[in-house]
Formats: sequence, structure tokens, C-alpha cells
Amino acid sequence: MAEITFDEFLKVDIRVGEVIRAEPFPEARKPAIKMWINFGDEIGEKKTSAQITQHYTPEGLVGRQVMAVVNFPPRQIGPFMSEVLVLGFHDENGHVKLSCPDGTLPLGTRLA
Repeated sequence: MAEITFDEFLKVDIRVGEVIRAEPFPEARKPAIKMWINFGDEIGEKKTSAQITQHYTPEGLVGRQVMAVVNFPPRQIGPFMSEVLVLGFHDENGHVKLSCPDGTLPLGTRLA
């Protein structure tokens, strides 16, 4: 495991956003879902894709709050430009479950 300093960790900007739109991403190499996430006035709407089809449907994601790294450079994933990285953990089968705040928070709230 690579170590980082506390100052390096502080550079990672993790925020709370709300999924406002989600749809299947059939062009992806592995099953994935495209999401548009609102991070509030300061950051606005950003899009991403995630390989989370084992636990989530596009319809079930809309309205859900998620946590994401918002200061990575955009990344081209097939025909789709991903602007943020949603966070999650692998379950016992290696499938991703999203990291979500405990309760509702204002959009754009930064990880403390």
C-alpha cells in the first residue's frame, strides 16, 4: 500500500452530489451506468459512468446522494466523457456498492 501525506490527501476534493439523471451505458466494455450529478451552485452538474449494474438500476439512482472526487481531470470512456469519480466499495463478490452520506446533506458539501 502506497503512503500519502496528509497534505496530499487534502488535495482530493470529495463532495456530495445528487444523481439527477441516469441511463444505461451499452457502449461500455463492461456493464455500466451513465450518471449526471448535481453538486450545487459552486460546482454544478457533472457526469460520470460507473460499473455498478449488479446493485443499481438507472431509475433507482435518480434522487440518490453520492460521494465523488470532483477535481480529477475529465476522462474519455468510450464515447462518453467522465468528469468525476463516484466512490464505492467492492462487496464480497467484487461488485461495487456506492459510498453515500448518512442522511441528506447540502449539495456540494465537502468531505471533512
